Amino acid sequence: MTYRNLTLSRIPNAPSSSPTTKDDPQLYLITLQNAPENRIATAFAQEIIRALRDVERMVEAAGKDEHGAGVGAAVIIRGEGKKFWSTGLDLDEAERDPFSNTDGYFPLLHTLLDYPYPTIALLNGHTFGGACPLALAHDYRIMNSRRGFFSMPPVNIGVHFPGIGSLAHLKLRPEVARRMLLEAHKWTGKEALQDGIVDQIAEPGDMLDAAIEIARKWAPKAKMGVYAMLRQELWGEAARIFQSISYVHHRRTVLPPKVKI
Repeated sequence: MTYRNLTLSRIPNAPSSSPTTKDDPQLYLITLQNAPENRIATAFAQEIIRALRDVERMVEAAGKDEHGAGVGAAVIIRGEGKKFWSTGLDLDEAERDPFSNTDGYFPLLHTLLDYPYPTIALLNGHTFGGACPLALAHDYRIMNSRRGFFSMPPVNIGVHFPGIGSLAHLKLRPEVARRMLLEAHKWTGKEALQDGIVDQIAEPGDMLDAAIEIARKWAPKAKMGVYAMLRQELWGEAARIFQSISYVHHRRTVLPPKVKI
């Protein structure tokens, strides 16, 4: 399968004394390649969704056992290179098309929040703006310990959309969510770990191995087919908001920025 501005690959199973079987969890890696900053334009968001749906089909093709359990799976999403994971929404596109995010970005957030398998955001570089809710929509986050900031500046540029702060509100401590939404704080990896924004930090060369370790640990939890439903018990409020503003063309859902970054 080929995609525009990203790649999808299967991660080999860990070496072991026992042979690989069709019942082993399947791990996948999506690498974002929308140069130079992985801005989330509509077509790019739709390609990420397509890759995620293709993973679902491949995992489902493995079938179920006599108890109805599948094989389990997990997906890691990383940026290509060392500088950027993503710098958020494509503001130029949003200026040309007021409905761009309702056709791409919002459905992507909802897809991740309703995904049947664990997801890991490998934040290899800067994570800015709309990329912050995207990262928070993943189940786990690993950040570069050496470089890159995590920062969401809507208060500085005058942008708003329904649910912009919902994941920060649901997943983070109140004072951390306040710093994110109302103060546009820039977190280093170490600070983000201390404030509970990310689950782990790692050296640049160790990040993928760390993400794969998390993926292997939690992929089996998706075998019984209730992972997405249980996630909804935690973050369903945000998922419902993003679903409600996806593919909406009869009204504007985004207050456009007054300045660009």
